[in-house]
Amino acid sequence: MVQENNDGINTDVPHPPIQQNRPALSWELKIKKKLKTVPPCLGKFRPIVGQCCHQCTPESLRKKLGQNSSLGFHNLLSVNETHTRYRGWLVRRVCCALFVSGCKVYASPVSNRPERVCQSNRVKEALTAEHRALEEGESRGQINRLSRFLPLISTCICPGLLRFVGWVMLKMFASVFDSIQVNLNHLSALHRASQEGSVLVYVYVRQSTMDCALIPLVLFCHNLRVPYTVCPLQINNSSLRSILQKVGVILLPPSAVTEQDAEMDSLHSPVMTSLVRELLHEGQAISVGVSAESGRGGLWLAWIRQLIKEECIPDVSLVPVGISYDCVPKTNTQGGLSSVLQWLWSLLWGRPGGSVRIHFAQPFSLKEMCESGRCRVDEWLPLQDLLLPVILYNRIDSVFGQRQMLWLLPSSHDASELKQPTLPERDLSIAIILHLIFSATSCMAVMSTSLVSSLLLYKHRKGVSASLLCHDVAWLTEELLFRNKDVGFGGSLAEVVHYTLSLLAPHLIIAAVPSRRDPLIAPHPSLAATLHLTLQAQIVTHTFILEAVGACAVSAMLCEVAGSGVSSRVRSGGVDGEEVKSDMEFNVVLCQSELTERALQLCHLLPLGFMPPCQSSHSFALDAVDSLVRCGILIMEEILKDVPICDFWKKGGALTWTTSDDPYHSDSDCEEQDLRSYKISRPSHCPEMLFFLCSMLAGHLRALCWATTGLDHLDTPLPEAEFVARIHSHLCDTANKKKRHYESCSEEAAHTAVRTLIDLGVLLEERQKEGVFLGVSPLFQLSENRLKLHRFISQYLYN
Repeated sequence: MVQENNDGINTDVPHPPIQQNRPALSWELKIKKKLKTVPPCLGKFRPIVGQCCHQCTPESLRKKLGQNSSLGFHNLLSVNETHTRYRGWLVRRVCCALFVSGCKVYASPVSNRPERVCQSNRVKEALTAEHRALEEGESRGQINRLSRFLPLISTCICPGLLRFVGWVMLKMFASVFDSIQVNLNHLSALHRASQEGSVLVYVYVRQSTMDCALIPLVLFCHNLRVPYTVCPLQINNSSLRSILQKVGVILLPPSAVTEQDAEMDSLHSPVMTSLVRELLHEGQAISVGVSAESGRGGLWLAWIRQLIKEECIPDVSLVPVGISYDCVPKTNTQGGLSSVLQWLWSLLWGRPGGSVRIHFAQPFSLKEMCESGRCRVDEWLPLQDLLLPVILYNRIDSVFGQRQMLWLLPSSHDASELKQPTLPERDLSIAIILHLIFSATSCMAVMSTSLVSSLLLYKHRKGVSASLLCHDVAWLTEELLFRNKDVGFGGSLAEVVHYTLSLLAPHLIIAAVPSRRDPLIAPHPSLAATLHLTLQAQIVTHTFILEAVGACAVSAMLCEVAGSGVSSRVRSGGVDGEEVKSDMEFNVVLCQSELTERALQLCHLLPLGFMPPCQSSHSFALDAVDSLVRCGILIMEEILKDVPICDFWKKGGALTWTTSDDPYHSDSDCEEQDLRSYKISRPSHCPEMLFFLCSMLAGHLRALCWATTGLDHLDTPLPEAEFVARIHSHLCDTANKKKRHYESCSEEAAHTAVRTLIDLGVLLEERQKEGVFLGVSPLFQLSENRLKLHRFISQYLYN
């Protein structure tokens, strides 16, 4: 492939024309006219992303694997005659077919793989447990018993069919996306790892069905081994299933409708584990997607780790993959051939959905991560042990530990873990899943649509002028680069903003009146628009998670200070983003220990994948407070004698206030003599940034609050799926009544809220023959305790 030498942000990804052969809208003309004098580029440097964890895999981190910072990016859809060995007029018209025919394909014959899988001890033991044990010599009988899994075991890679499918995908994606940008610096590391004989396992965070197709296509076009792709879809059409299984796609068994149904099958886990073992023995690569909402897909990683523990395979190299979309494509390919064709037709005739940026992180050894002992699995406690003492009994000192998430792995994935579900080995598998979700998300680039969506949702909810929006885009871009986060756009500021607004236009209100030279832009106040913008803005929240947690902790303390009456000039909430007209007088300082405790308690409520699992919660909370100092919200303050000090170590549980020159004051109640304290920096200018950061977590926290109040209207116990649906309906009804806060009523928000309430002990899981039922625990059937929980969560909520 042609390598584009570039080390800057301003020219590596030029934006394509917005639309060809159509008249420009009035707001587009105004924006172009308004932005003709802006600076020509965004950013000064390109951050290095995707490096290994320095704590968990330091040995893999030392292997640079030939990384080169000067290779730049390549547009996968830009195929011309220079990518072939031929030249000429005819070649230019069939260059895509010639390019695909010249790509290297690593064939993967099935040979006797089904017999090896059926003869494995793991499968035999599973058959025995089902009371279907056969005589040892009857391998044909075993194959008959496993007939529903044979098509999955026989999945292979046919070179001719793979080339044809690759050509079709290049043509289809050219109609779906403007460009697919691949970081060539990361691909050079993969080539070096492949030459060294490493077996690669690609792990990405699920966003769309497109993810399953993009990774194999990129590797195929760059002459790397195409992986066997785990695709949790149920395709009913036999012909389509056969085609996909001949290009390395591992689908769900025909008898399973969902991924959860497949995992409930007692034979699924041993058969798939044996299949993974055979694939890795053959040297095949595997691509696995993990859900950031529920952890689905992590079971495959647990099987691979189990094989390494049993020394069935020596080692594998894990490669987190970050895929960033300008607009995440909607995919619904569940069902038969007609629904798939209808989906493809809508893609081909729809307008291009922006660009895609793909980052392959540095490969690291799974064996090193497991056996070195550096991956943190200690101090894992149930969430109710971490927070209930604070919520119900107003304990001031927090319980230190990590939130335990046993639900990430179904207990049936290993027979030995059914007896002891809290074994350290299970915690280690969960820690690896969490680490990979965090690593894959961390190496995602922030696209321009994500950046503008976050500004409109969290800073300019009521609208903003085009010139001010451009100023904030430049500011936020520099902040992202400063935090070592790559951005997926380039070019002049005018091009970036104009291109972004054209993609987000269906979800925005853009007012361009003749009397106003500067157009006004605001997010559309509808459910669909808000959910779309919230989905796009998630990656920005992930980048600023430290600052967001610290800001919510500061906001909670300021509200409590204002309610205590210490200073009447302290602002208590900033409802609806109202600006502060004059300087505020903060006559109190904020104690570091109290800020850290508030941040520590909040970080236990964060959604999956926001906090690095290799870092302790207390260390994360300390970093959250320090991050506010770095961004200028807080300044360290020396305690003066005439300034009231928050004495948070009194035994009474409520805040009491004293001054340092009080003759009756004693330090005997303090655990530390020299505690840091902070004051708000530049109060007249700081609230805007503080409220911007608080708003990033407001949607998640508000969904938790609404779900807690929704328990009053439910008759439990209910089946889990019905319970989540009822909570989702309650969230939507509440948002519709308020005519705002639609970001708190998505299906993901409902699912995450219910899972948090289960971990807190508010809901109890009861397993019956019909499935899992959820009911309110006796402790929280008391309205008083539900009110305490609501108050605890809402203290962090910026309204």
